Amino acid sequence: MLDKQKSFLKNWMLPIAMTLGAAVYLILHYVPAFSEDGYMAVARRLQPLLVSVMLFLQLNVVAPTDLRFHKWHFELVAVQALLFAAFAFLATGIREGGGRILLECAMLCFICPTAAAAGVITSKIGGSLPGIMTYTVLSDTLACILIPLMIPLVHPATEISFLAAFWAIVKRVFSILVLPCVLAWLIRYLLPGVQRSLARYVGWAFYVWGIGLTLALSLATGALVTSGIGVLVAFGIAAVSLVCCLFQFWLGRRVARSYGRVESITAGQALGQKNTGFIIWLGINYMTPVTSVAGGLYAIWHNLVNSYELYKSREKE
Repeated sequence: MLDKQKSFLKNWMLPIAMTLGAAVYLILHYVPAFSEDGYMAVARRLQPLLVSVMLFLQLNVVAPTDLRFHKWHFELVAVQALLFAAFAFLATGIREGGGRILLECAMLCFICPTAAAAGVITSKIGGSLPGIMTYTVLSDTLACILIPLMIPLVHPATEISFLAAFWAIVKRVFSILVLPCVLAWLIRYLLPGVQRSLARYVGWAFYVWGIGLTLALSLATGALVTSGIGVLVAFGIAAVSLVCCLFQFWLGRRVARSYGRVESITAGQALGQKNTGFIIWLGINYMTPVTSVAGGLYAIWHNLVNSYELYKSREKE
């Protein structure tokens, strides 16, 4: 019975988490007997923590010596940086409104780091696990550098200076993306017994992801409900997130195609499969809050792409 329940959760975690997250917020918001304030306050604090825990659990089974750099890693990082910077500069020249929101959504989709769980799908469809874990660390580092530099330009804070805003974002992004990696590797070399014990719980990252996604969708739904944007802008966010998703899967494969089939598959997953909880967190905290909806929608799109790739892989086998 327990195995059946685990199998059900693994197959249906994405729709369950997204439906539950949206439903909880809508019930608390629209039913007069309830209030969403306390729940949303907890969700804002807990969701980024869960992203860090998920990364920490995954990185416990990856040693620094497992990271193998290839030329396509740096080509992909450069492409990702250029796309993010280009849309950021476009956004700085547009007034607040629907067009600005769509550009910010594209920014988030391009700068978002690779999902910590991307290695699972990559291995199943013929890619390289060390290759994608290497790019995961690189994309986390890129986000830590570029986000603090560019976000204060797109959304200047009137009450604090650029340097103060830069430092505030550095601390938040570092604690979510870099600190889990540093902590996991310190434990690996200083407390190997603890590392071996923690490695047994790497499967828990999947359930942590599910809880984090539920909270993230509640936050994204709240941002959408209270934003006051029109239907056209909502459809625009869906379209932008879909185009960004498909484009990045295609572009990753295209960039690494000359290095062989395995590298091409790995690069497609590295650029296309995103840590969507991070998109939602970044949108809510540092961009126009409704842009966080792009993260929830991107989660749907990249999981649909992965489902198709798994189907094609099984068909070949």
